[in-house]
Amino acid sequence: MDGWRAAPAALLVAAAQALGAVPAGYEAEIGAFRAQREQRLRAEGGWLSLAALYWLKEGDNTFGTDPSSDLVLPAGSAPARAGRLVLQGAQTSVKLEAGVAATIAGRPVTAPADMRADTTGQPDVLQLGRLSLYVIERNGRRGVRVKDPESPSRVGFTGLQWFPVDPGWRVSARYVSHPRPRTVELADVTGGIQKMTAPGYVLFRHGGQQLRLEPVLEEPDAKELFFIFRDATSGHGTYGGGRYLYAPLPEAGQVTLDFNKATNPPCAFTNFATCPLPPRQNRLAVPVQAGEKHAGPH
Repeated sequence: MDGWRAAPAALLVAAAQALGAVPAGYEAEIGAFRAQREQRLRAEGGWLSLAALYWLKEGDNTFGTDPSSDLVLPAGSAPARAGRLVLQGAQTSVKLEAGVAATIAGRPVTAPADMRADTTGQPDVLQLGRLSLYVIERNGRRGVRVKDPESPSRVGFTGLQWFPVDPGWRVSARYVSHPRPRTVELADVTGGIQKMTAPGYVLFRHGGQQLRLEPVLEEPDAKELFFIFRDATSGHGTYGGGRYLYAPLPEAGQVTLDFNKATNPPCAFTNFATCPLPPRQNRLAVPVQAGEKHAGPH
């Protein structure tokens, strides 16, 4: 960030700290968050490395670099005919062609092997040369994601862009539990529906307006609230599909929302993610000029 832009943000943070609105070292905290965020994206197995997503059909699904394969792998990354992924009901297994070397959890695959999907929390990852393949399950469908450290998205990544740090967008919200956690249906970028649990909602004020957002839990035992939201900047400086924000679980009926930590969903960087989209109740009419800006063409 240029010095003339950084100074006002630093003064705002210092003033907010003097009033007790933000903790000491806040600007350094946000700087560390942003550096870690970019490091995770750039990592060899990060979202930028996604190179393909294929939905499996019942029975055999061939994979390799041969264009006639059901799952076509990046050119030069694997044998032309590497093997088959076999879908039988809720079970997926891999069978390699003779002479093809691959591993799961570091062990050579020498016979047909089952592959657990990501819904188990610990998917089996097939390591085929530089590629990683693993099974995902969405809306009753099973697919295979392919990660490639040499993917165009990773190789061509030029870095993230952020709004200046604004302590005014670190807000304390009142948390209201639903009488019973409710199931919400979230449309995703594949045209499917993802069901998640919404335990309650939050109310907060900004710029003289009362705003409301409803978080979901990514897992039944999640240790964070997950907010999927749009605002008046969506498609106008920030990613059009909305942004994500994680917040600690409520304490004494309060939740701290720090929109300086709002980030783009994976589908802002790759065509092979299955991001849930903001529900109608999480579409804010105000511009949230904090957090991550638009990343690129996706």
